[in-house]
Amino acid sequence: MLPRSGDVLHVTRAASVQFAEPILFRVIRVHDWTTYDGWAWLDGYELNAAGDAVERRSIFVQLSGLRQLRPNAGPRGRVVKPTPVRTG
Repeated sequence: MLPRSGDVLHVTRAASVQFAEPILFRVIRVHDWTTYDGWAWLDGYELNAAGDAVERRSIFVQLSGLRQLRPNAGPRGRVVKPTPVRTG
């Protein structure tokens, strides 16, 4: 299954040998470029331990090696509650 924009992934050596040191990665987009079966180019941000973006990156990974950490919850995982509007 392809990651979606906003997904936070734990990227390790299982996804590609370049990740001997695992990273956290927030997906911006998945490119539709032709690649090897089961691989994809992802654009996104490497995250620090606090979940803050520290570097924008494009990575080439094996999809079966990715682990999703939390579902797509929008910016910073915040839920925006509607504000009541007074009428009349």
